[in-house]
Amino acid sequence: MKTILTVDFGSTFTKVSAVCAEKAEIIGTAKAFTTIETDIRDGLNNALRELESQTGKLEFTSRLAASSAGGGLKMVAVGLVPGLTAKAASTAACSAGAKVVKTYAYELSHAEQQEIYDINPDLILLSGGTDGGNKEVILHNAAKLAEIDQNFATIIAGNKSVAQNVCDVLVRSGKDARVCDNVMPSFNTLEIMSAKNAIRDLFMEKIIEAKGLSEAAKMMSIPIIPTPLSVFEGAQVLSDSLGPILVVDVGGATTDVYSMCSGVPTLPNVGMKGLPEPFAKRTVEGDLGMRYSLDALVDAASTAGRNMDDLDNISEFQALCKANPSIVPDANSPFHSYDEKICGLAIDMAVERHSGKLETAFSPHGEIFYQIGKDLSDVKYVIGVGGAIIYSANPTSILQYATTPPGNPYLKPINPKFLIDKKYIFSAMGLVSRVDKQLAIKIMEKDITEV
Repeated sequence: MKTILTVDFGSTFTKVSAVCAEKAEIIGTAKAFTTIETDIRDGLNNALRELESQTGKLEFTSRLAASSAGGGLKMVAVGLVPGLTAKAASTAACSAGAKVVKTYAYELSHAEQQEIYDINPDLILLSGGTDGGNKEVILHNAAKLAEIDQNFATIIAGNKSVAQNVCDVLVRSGKDARVCDNVMPSFNTLEIMSAKNAIRDLFMEKIIEAKGLSEAAKMMSIPIIPTPLSVFEGAQVLSDSLGPILVVDVGGATTDVYSMCSGVPTLPNVGMKGLPEPFAKRTVEGDLGMRYSLDALVDAASTAGRNMDDLDNISEFQALCKANPSIVPDANSPFHSYDEKICGLAIDMAVERHSGKLETAFSPHGEIFYQIGKDLSDVKYVIGVGGAIIYSANPTSILQYATTPPGNPYLKPINPKFLIDKKYIFSAMGLVSRVDKQLAIKIMEKDITEV
């Protein structure tokens, strides 16, 4: 029997799944605490023992793994203009499965230099200038990064006319620096594949070693990839079957949103403005987490004017979550309903940030409309991932926050069907798709169900 093992080395748990190719089904799942402080293989072996206590002894034909251990792939993006090269750099990093902690534009200041030192990123994606365009800003930023006394690697994806000079500045400071193609070679042109591949290569070369995954990597059939990238690829594969989809993954620290659709205007007489959007897009909202980022989420919701009248003891709940981030309020708790509302707020704001919006302008011929970003209004399915959604008695009420009525300036889905990933298989199926795409589709079509 052809059996595939998938492994997800998480920051808290190492999760494993056994996939039977002949039956096109997951025959067992298990998890154990991740042992990054000692040897990450200890946690893997503990999870495998638990798995085989359910299934019996297994022989695996393939072993596939993803990792977000140690906080995942922590990245900073630096560009020239916020809405152009800086956005292009952030888009490339997110599509490669990185957690983009901060994006900077223009010339880095001394304060921003210190902020990057405090972030202590794994990687920096340095962009700026179209090919043959501005050279001064990317050179200035390279010099600022070279002065930071940390061992991060830098991928240079800016003006090709000066890219090698930028690389030389960083290499002379003792840093690993690599040149790839410009993420924005000409005005309003997005080219992220070269940068995405460079991030993936550096993850395999540097981050796996830094996170203690080197020995575990030798046990796998193909290279380990970042967990968000495996989820990204799982969503891509499912969209091949279902059509336009939106995936919302609400976690303790972040809310990740994945859209698989063209995003072109669906309304008549609407023009496009700004950087074009990729068909497959991921955004990460580091201030919209259910536990570790709860204070920031509450602040963001208050600033955005969201209705929180039913969260009258929210400060008490925040203190409770800060003291015990793994807490799950039971049915008798006065905070039982809080998680559903907070999850809904996280989805509402994360999808709004991910989606495009309409702007009105006036011309000699009257009122005209421009779309900035991605139109998600014709998305067919919104798929929920995360404990607060999966274990809710009414997940539809939570996922409804991802939608908007017609006429809203934010172009969120209008009338989608709602699905949930009850077994959290997106990451596993993204891995399986790397060796058998049709098998991954068959399993997702069975296990990702309508609510």
